[in-house]
Amino acid sequence: MTLEDLGYNNELAAYRQEQHLDAFDVGRVVAEHKERYAVRTPEGEFDAELIGNLRYSAQERADFPAVGDWVAIQAYDEHKALIHAVFPRKNRIERRAAGKAGENQIIAANIDYAFIVQAVGWDFNINRIERYLAICNASKAEPIILLNKADLIGEEEMKALVESVRARAGEVPVIPVSNMTQKGYPELNQRIEPGKTYCLLGSSGVGKSTLINNLSGRQLMETGSVSESTNKGRHVTSHRELVLLPGGGILIDNPGMREVGVADSAGGLESTFQSIVELAKDCKFKNCTHTNEPGCAILAAVESGDLDEKALGNYLKMEREKAHYESTVAERRRKDKAFGKMAKNIMKNKKKGRP
Repeated sequence: MTLEDLGYNNELAAYRQEQHLDAFDVGRVVAEHKERYAVRTPEGEFDAELIGNLRYSAQERADFPAVGDWVAIQAYDEHKALIHAVFPRKNRIERRAAGKAGENQIIAANIDYAFIVQAVGWDFNINRIERYLAICNASKAEPIILLNKADLIGEEEMKALVESVRARAGEVPVIPVSNMTQKGYPELNQRIEPGKTYCLLGSSGVGKSTLINNLSGRQLMETGSVSESTNKGRHVTSHRELVLLPGGGILIDNPGMREVGVADSAGGLESTFQSIVELAKDCKFKNCTHTNEPGCAILAAVESGDLDEKALGNYLKMEREKAHYESTVAERRRKDKAFGKMAKNIMKNKKKGRP
C-alpha cells in the first residue's frame, strides 16, 4: 500500500514541503475513538494522539482531526504515534443534531463523493434525502443516491419510486441496489474511482454495513438482523471508519443519522432547492415568506402543479432551522466575546491593585 492508495496527491505533498513537515511520517485518520485516532500509513496502522500544543490551541471541536484527515505523525513506540500537524481540509461534511444548539459534528473530511443510502420498504423519506443533499452541496461533495433493499418491492413500484426521487433531486444519480441479489452493484462499482474518497450517509438500519462488506469483498462490518414485522435492520456501526476497496476507492462509514440538522451557511440549501430559489426572484415582495403573500411566484407554482408542495414545505422547514442555528451561534459568540472582555478587565484591574 502507498500513500496514493489512501488518496495522497500533489497538493498535500506541496503543503508538506512548504510547512517543513518532511521529517514526519504522513498518514490518514481511519478511525476516531474519543480523541485517540487510528492513523494508517504505508508502514501500518498507528494508535495516535495529539501533541499538547495542538490539543490546547484548538478553539473548537472542528480543530481536532476527523476521519479522512491527513496528519503528520511521529512514532514513539511500536504502533503508537503523536500527531504533530493536521493538513488543511479539501472539505468537510458536517451536520448539526436536530433540535440541539452548539458546534457542528464533522461526519468526515476530504470527501469526493457521498453515497446517500435510503432503504425502500420502510422509513423511506424523500425529505430526509433532501437534507443529506443540502449537507453534500454545502461541502461540495458530489452526491449519489442509493435506494437499497430493492428486492423488497416490484419493478414497477421501484420505477415509480426512482421517478419520485428524481423529481425532487434533479440530476443527482439514483441507483436502486440490493444487498441480497447484488442488483445495482455493477453500476455502483463503475462509479468508484481509484484514489477518490467516498462516504456513506444514511439512517440506522438502511444496510450500510452490508453494503461495505459487499463492496470490499470482505466481512469488515458486523451486520444486524432484520425484523420480519418491520423490515428494520438493527444499527451496529457506532463510529466512523475508513475502508480501502479492491477497485482503489476509499470508503468512509458513519454511524446512522436519523436526525440531520441543517447548519449550512455556504449555499447548500440554495443548491439543493435551486428551482425554488430561482422562483423566489419573481415574487412581488423581496421579503416574501412564501406562505400566504399575494404575488408569491412560489405559491403560484405550487398551485399550478409546477412545484411539489412537499418540497416547498421541506425547504421552508430547513430554512427556519438554519436561521435559528445561525442566530444561536451568533448569540453564543456575543456572550463569549463579552465574557472575554470582562475577564480581560478583571485581570487589568487586578494588576493595578483595584478590587
